[in-house]
Amino acid sequence: MSENLRAAVTGLIGLAAAAEQALLAEPQPAAGSAELWAAVPVVAHDTEFRRQQVQRLRAIRCRQAPPEFAEADHASAALYAELSAQPADAVARDSWRVAGELAEEMRLVSREDLLEPARNPWLRGRQLWLQVVVRGFWHPLGHLGEYYLGHGQPDRAVALAEHAVAAAGYVGAPARARGMASYNLACARARAGQLDEAAAALTDAITLNPDVRANARRDKDLAGIIAS
Repeated sequence: MSENLRAAVTGLIGLAAAAEQALLAEPQPAAGSAELWAAVPVVAHDTEFRRQQVQRLRAIRCRQAPPEFAEADHASAALYAELSAQPADAVARDSWRVAGELAEEMRLVSREDLLEPARNPWLRGRQLWLQVVVRGFWHPLGHLGEYYLGHGQPDRAVALAEHAVAAAGYVGAPARARGMASYNLACARARAGQLDEAAAALTDAITLNPDVRANARRDKDLAGIIAS
C-alpha cells in the first residue's frame, strides 16, 4: 500500500465524520422510530461501527484476535431506544473522537497487515484496508443516505451515494466492492425518482459485480427499473 492510499483512506474516514456533524447541526424533525431513524441514533450507530474497527486495528497491533461483534438489528426497537437515549452533543463529540482514533490506527498499522489477509485469519481473505473503508466510510454514508431518503431530501442521498462510487474508484477498490457501491447508487437514484440514471448505475453494478443481479430482481427499491 502506498502512503498515498493510506492517506486517502484516512481522508475518507474524516469525510464521513464531517457529514455526520453536518447532519447533527441541522434542525431535527420529530423523534424517529425503528422504522425511520432520527439523526442522533444514526450517528451513534455509525460511531459504534467505527469503534469496533478501532478495536480490531488495536488488536492487530498487539498480535491478538479481535472480539467477534454481533450484527446489529436495524429494525430492533430496543437498539433504537438505546441509541436515541444518548445526548446529541455527546454523540457529536464521540463521532469526531472515534473517527480520530480510527485515523490514528490507520497511521500505525503496518503495510503488511493492511494488504495481506493471511496475516490475520479472522479477516477470512478480505483486505484490512478495504474493511476500514467499508466501516469508516461506506457504512456511515449508507445510513446517512437512508436518513435523507426517509426525510424528504433525496438529492442529498444521491450525492452521498455518488461520492461513495467516486471514492471506490479513487482508492482502487476491487470490482466487486465498486459494484456494490454502484448498486447502492442505483437504489438511491431509483428512490429519488431518477429512473434512467438508476438504470445506468445498475448496469455498471452488474458489470462490476454480477452477483448483484439476483439482489436487483427482489429489491423493492429497483422494482420500477426491473419492471421496465
